[in-house]
Amino acid sequence: MRVLCTTLGSPSHGRAQLPLLRALAEAGHQVLVVTTDALAPVFRDDDVEVKAALPEFDPVGMLGPDLGELQDVGELTLSSPALSRLLMRALAGPGVKPHLDILRPLALDFRPDLILRDGMDMGAVLTAELLGVPQLPTPSGFSNILDPAEVLPRLNERRRELGLPERDDPLSVVPHGRVDYVPPAFSFSLHLPPSLSYRQTVDVERYGVLPGWIAELPADRPLVYAAIGTALPVLREQKSAGAPLLPVKMPEAAESLEEILRAAAELEDCTVIVSTSGIPVDTAGLPGHVHVTKRVPQPLLLESVDLFVTHGGFNSVREALRTGTPLAVLPHFGDQYTNARRVTELGLGGHLTDRDAHGIADLCRTLLADPAPRARARSAQLAMLTLPDIGQAVADLENIAG
Repeated sequence: MRVLCTTLGSPSHGRAQLPLLRALAEAGHQVLVVTTDALAPVFRDDDVEVKAALPEFDPVGMLGPDLGELQDVGELTLSSPALSRLLMRALAGPGVKPHLDILRPLALDFRPDLILRDGMDMGAVLTAELLGVPQLPTPSGFSNILDPAEVLPRLNERRRELGLPERDDPLSVVPHGRVDYVPPAFSFSLHLPPSLSYRQTVDVERYGVLPGWIAELPADRPLVYAAIGTALPVLREQKSAGAPLLPVKMPEAAESLEEILRAAAELEDCTVIVSTSGIPVDTAGLPGHVHVTKRVPQPLLLESVDLFVTHGGFNSVREALRTGTPLAVLPHFGDQYTNARRVTELGLGGHLTDRDAHGIADLCRTLLADPAPRARARSAQLAMLTLPDIGQAVADLENIAG
């Protein structure tokens, strides 16, 4: 079987695909990943072919003339429904053409039997329809918040332009379902139907190992881990390079890290590990119970963590569900706000609405003292362990591809 996979956005989108693509490659299937220059290194340790041919994901460019609609909204926030609707429509707007012009000839040359796509990639939806092959989105936060009814009108416009039949069913964007690593009872999807669900792995990256200093940490106190993910540093770099950004005020990653470090200093009865994702921070004067690192193999560390302070990206949420780790979510953009609300609804932790150090520290103390989030997180972990191994996806996808 020949499988084409597309990846956009941040490294987390590629990380979500790695276990699935790895299983397909190990089963002898040929896998081609079409992605951007920035994301190609995510796949370097796996037996897949990579073509860094796609343009970098540019939400401002995709919105184009639709940006004018935002002027009538008033004060716009990252959690505004108007912004979400506009972004969804833009995914299948005229701005998809440059992406499609690159992907379509690559797909025609590769002749895939199946397309696995980034949840934001409507160009891959159209490519699959042009080739007459099935397509499924891979796990992503955007798939969770995607409203097919918002996408359908624009998607039908593109279908008409390409000579494809229009569809009446909004779910024509996922005619074969979707892949997920979350049990149905703990789903974060708002609109899409039940998925092909497999067990989230703790071995996402090959050769992952925790640094030796972690083994020397005291084991007689709660261990708190804080991280901001991979997308925020990418957005920070784009802003520094002068890239056009949405006209929306977004929390600064560096400021969030500073507040997290101040909160960590207050948690004197805990051991706290803070991962900065490479963003420079001032560590002068931090007490000895706070340990700062650029990066750590997160799925492995979460196996021994009592509380995870996170930006709320869907990768991080899934990895915490897999290890039964309660969450304190400090969202910054996109699906992270929805994920924070869903974490609270499911009883898996709390939403950090008070973003300063005292607010972060207070919620951490509350969650550590309350046995309910830990018990609920353990229930999610047990439900996760009832899902089939990712290897089962190979046979399921073979059946879909015929």
